[in-house]
Amino acid sequence: MPSPSSSHVVIFPFMAQGHTLPLLDLSKALSHQQIKVTIITTPSNADSIAKYVTNHPDINLHEIPFPTIDGLPKGCENTSQLPSMEFLLPFLQAAKELREPFEQVLETMIKSNTPPLCVISDFFLGWSLASCQELGVPRLAFHGMGVLSMAISKSSWVHAPQIDSLSMFDPIDLPGMRLPFTLTKADLPAETVNSSNHNDPMSKFIGEVGEDDAKSWGIIVNSFKELEENHIPSFESFYMNGAKAWCLGPLFLYDDMEDLEKSINQSQISSMSTQWLDEQITPDSVIYVSFGTQAAVSDSQLDEVAFGLEESGFPFLWVVRSKSWSLPRGVEEKIKGRGLIVKEWVDQRQILSHRATGGFLSHCGWNSVLESVAAGVPILAWPMMAEQSLNAKLIVDGLGAGTSVKKVQNQGYQVLVSRQAVSEGVKELMGGQKGRNARERAEALGRVARRAVQKGGSSYDTLSKLIDQLRRC
Repeated sequence: MPSPSSSHVVIFPFMAQGHTLPLLDLSKALSHQQIKVTIITTPSNADSIAKYVTNHPDINLHEIPFPTIDGLPKGCENTSQLPSMEFLLPFLQAAKELREPFEQVLETMIKSNTPPLCVISDFFLGWSLASCQELGVPRLAFHGMGVLSMAISKSSWVHAPQIDSLSMFDPIDLPGMRLPFTLTKADLPAETVNSSNHNDPMSKFIGEVGEDDAKSWGIIVNSFKELEENHIPSFESFYMNGAKAWCLGPLFLYDDMEDLEKSINQSQISSMSTQWLDEQITPDSVIYVSFGTQAAVSDSQLDEVAFGLEESGFPFLWVVRSKSWSLPRGVEEKIKGRGLIVKEWVDQRQILSHRATGGFLSHCGWNSVLESVAAGVPILAWPMMAEQSLNAKLIVDGLGAGTSVKKVQNQGYQVLVSRQAVSEGVKELMGGQKGRNARERAEALGRVARRAVQKGGSSYDTLSKLIDQLRRC
């Protein structure tokens, strides 16, 4: 068991960018509180993590080998390296084999009389719970989702038989939950919709890690009370032994809270994206477009986005991940000087915080939602997978800090979104009354988000309480 003076935490992220980055931000926040952090990861992920936490001497990395298994291409140690998301399940199964080296790391710490206060591990690494219980170390789970989307997912899982009987667009009433929007089956993650199908491998896996999750000592949430406080009790009700949801976010703001805008403007290395934004004279005039790192967007859909952005008439900065796609003929000349398309990594937080950025056409991954909210930038929501539809409804219908792209759906599955829908959505967000209202609301939420991580703020105080409680375990 940790001694009262122990000031050491182990963090074990899942090997995917969207899951890892928030926990690296949490590592920095803990180091600001004089807590030493050991991050457990694999060799291929170690270099990028080390660069992210440089200048934080209290954060150390411990590498464990990633297993080689049949069905998974050799050398894939991060979901970004998978040929397609069809390989996600084999990847998750391979991660189970990290248990033995993980336990060896913990055992070594305990034998050397430096036991951690706790282990914070990703939801997908549910097996880490049993390891922690055997060694007497509290395990806190991290999902990478907001409170409301987690509560809806868990409640939908419990009430799957009733939901199964509904059509895709029938309203869903979840017992004990007051939702700020109308929920339908089409909004739920695929594995939740398929949860009663015992032959679905992904749903079976989610069910297994969900059972481990429910027995955790606590849950780390990258959100802040002012954003989702009403939904915390219903979320906590799915956990055993009075486990608490610790809202500590937005986690990335702890490292930026001195003055984010100042750090951007004084950066010695100005990226092409930032240089282009600097050339835009009118504040809030540019719409930033990015669909994240996981969703596969077809070339034909990218063509429609290109035509839609061109037809909107607004300046845009668009990050495209596809290696096969190129601009349709004739579009390049039409957008010259008004649009910038980049295919390399960009600092999304810098872009969103730039004075020229006035909107974000987003897939509504939770990290992107938080980054946009913290920067006071309204979202044009285009959810694509996982819990993104729930995030989109929260930001648009629940918080009023965004608008939605009009999508054509067939039995709940997204089909091609037209250039007209893209163009009209951009025009409404960037120049319409709904867009102006959303911007006002986003700016107000941004002020609250930044206060939350400052001394005396809700997330700052919650982090202090968490550390104190762990020290008393």
